Amino acid sequence: MNPARRKKETAARPRALLRRASHLPVWADVGLRLGLAFALIALVILIHWLDRDGLVDHYDDHVSFLDVVYFTMVSVTTTGFGDIAPVSDSARLIESVVVTPVRVAVIFIFVGTAYSFVLKRSWEKYQMRRIQQKLSEHFVVLGFGTSGSEAVRELIARGTDPAKIVVIDQSEASLARAEQMGCNVLNADASRDETLQDVHIGSACGAIVSAGRDDTSILIVLTIRHLAPNLPISVVVRAADNELLARQAGASTVINPVSFAGLLLAGSCHGPHISSYMTDLASADGRVMLIERKVKPDEVGKPLSALKGMVGLRIYRDGEPYGFWDPESAALQAEDLIVAIMPGDGKGPESNGGARL
Repeated sequence: MNPARRKKETAARPRALLRRASHLPVWADVGLRLGLAFALIALVILIHWLDRDGLVDHYDDHVSFLDVVYFTMVSVTTTGFGDIAPVSDSARLIESVVVTPVRVAVIFIFVGTAYSFVLKRSWEKYQMRRIQQKLSEHFVVLGFGTSGSEAVRELIARGTDPAKIVVIDQSEASLARAEQMGCNVLNADASRDETLQDVHIGSACGAIVSAGRDDTSILIVLTIRHLAPNLPISVVVRAADNELLARQAGASTVINPVSFAGLLLAGSCHGPHISSYMTDLASADGRVMLIERKVKPDEVGKPLSALKGMVGLRIYRDGEPYGFWDPESAALQAEDLIVAIMPGDGKGPESNGGARL
């Protein structure tokens, strides 16, 4: 990625706040909120009882404990019928300095609880339904660590609409970064069927799996392949022994960043410009780019070397790769897939009917 663009994006991000996710169950959270509200009300009842001589009951001129409880409730809830009222200076001071802040706090507790457990969840479900209605031909990114976030940045740089990207992760900090990039996000376990069904994995055009652990990534690949038999799946694995397992699980593409880095390092030993050219090919900001596309009708029967505006490198015929030097590349067939290099002039692969690699 371009260092200047990365620096600009980093500077534009707001400073993250340190926080810790709550592990309380819903019933415990509600209980704590209600307990705090009733504790504040009990405190006001005690204060009113100790200062009951400052209250007057217009009904029977006697302030009992039940009258104190009744007066506290109508006072805290701002009902205020007026049959019991503070008359002394101390009672009015208590109402102004003590009861009013408690009244505001209790209202906020009840309103906040209603928002958190009723309104907010209803609104989130409504938003999720609206997003799901538009999910089609989208990318699903499962894991938003270093590899996943870089993949999303590159997809966006290559012209993918962020609204066509769904990020699944269980880290709120990671999801917050994805939201800032304009992506749809879901905090859930990516290895579960219902999670993938929620993001309409069956109608996606591609999945990128980078869960941080090879065993988790392979399990996610198995789950995706079960729900979407024909979906292209790219997965990151870090142990060479797991590459075969990932392919057997159903991954279309297996990438080992450690091995790839080793290839770049070895290449740089035989020529200082090899690794920079490889990086140029892989980046959306490069001067050249790799594309993969189907053979066009007017190209059938022609050699791979006759492609216009690009340099043909390889064809895939019946799943087998053939280089430009192989005799199979001398005459293109209708079902061939072409891998070629074209200038990275900003026009994008769409003008050539290809997908950027």
